[in-house]
Amino acid sequence: MSILLILLFVTTCFLAYSNGANDNFKGVATLFGSGTTNYKKAITWATVTTFSGSIAAIFLADALVKNFSGKGLVPDELITMPIFAISIALGAAITVFIATKVGLPISTTHSLVGALFGAGVMAVGSNFNFEKLGSTFLMPLIVSPLMAAVASYLAYLFFRSVRKKLGVTKESCINIPEKKKMKVMALQMGSPLASGANNLVQQHEITVYTGSLFGLSAQKILDNLHYLSAGVVSFARGLNDTPKIVGLLIILNTIDIKWSMISVAVIMAIGGLANAKKVGITMSKKITPMNHGQGFTANLITGLLVTTASFHGLPVSTTHVSVGAIFGIGTVTKKSNPKMISKILLSWLLTLPIAALASAILFKLLQTIF
Repeated sequence: MSILLILLFVTTCFLAYSNGANDNFKGVATLFGSGTTNYKKAITWATVTTFSGSIAAIFLADALVKNFSGKGLVPDELITMPIFAISIALGAAITVFIATKVGLPISTTHSLVGALFGAGVMAVGSNFNFEKLGSTFLMPLIVSPLMAAVASYLAYLFFRSVRKKLGVTKESCINIPEKKKMKVMALQMGSPLASGANNLVQQHEITVYTGSLFGLSAQKILDNLHYLSAGVVSFARGLNDTPKIVGLLIILNTIDIKWSMISVAVIMAIGGLANAKKVGITMSKKITPMNHGQGFTANLITGLLVTTASFHGLPVSTTHVSVGAIFGIGTVTKKSNPKMISKILLSWLLTLPIAALASAILFKLLQTIF
């Protein structure tokens, strides 16, 4: 295998790692944000279900593999050039990795589209298929977060109405983490271990659902459904994102597509486990506060939209859909954080041009070297 093909495999692995770090937690952000579970359990559930979706992509996502190889956007002879695929992979990976380090949830899909555009235009100029870029790639990316926001807004209003009709009510209670309860007890007993105002423990108000359905606790049913919906979102993300990355490896005829999928799936999982916390906290805590029911609704809408898109070969962004759904909930509750949403929207606007510029420069550089 030539040095270029080895470099292509390495850069694609870097993209897979960056994707896992920025994207893996997004499917379970509402589990953590609503207090349904802690970070460790949430990222473990995300890793298992995302990996399952990646494996399922071997059988279900041929259309996305072809789209992200660049087929139809540029002449076929360019697709067989390793430096073209390397430029796309590295340009997108650098963009996603930087965003991950500053804790902003951006779209790997958007980064790949930008990188395809930058390297493609640098390589073939006006022969680039701008029409396909708009219809196949850009339209789903623009429309999907708006659809998610509207859908989650309406779904939450519907579920809230059904809950009230079924007689399930909400109650607020004070939650103090276990590790801090000892400080409270010590303070009450006058212990010097907890003396001083700085040792006062913040109390967190949480919402729980009282009542039962079919003889089962309403809260227990909701939590189980929330876990299920988070699993669906993560599965859908693995199903949707893995083939986009594998599409870059099509020219490696020495590596079977099945083994490419498995390799990418493993590296995505490592990226998520090692480096997902910053983006996870942004998604879970900084867009809008949410309770169990609101988190479940956002995840349900995200899972339905991303899964549907995957089966139809539409390259939607799980990031855009998930953030859109969470924002829709924040619109209902009027508790969304406009400052954080503005930062996220700005990062989305910058993703495509940064990835395009990076990949264009890389293509020119590699062309000069090789």
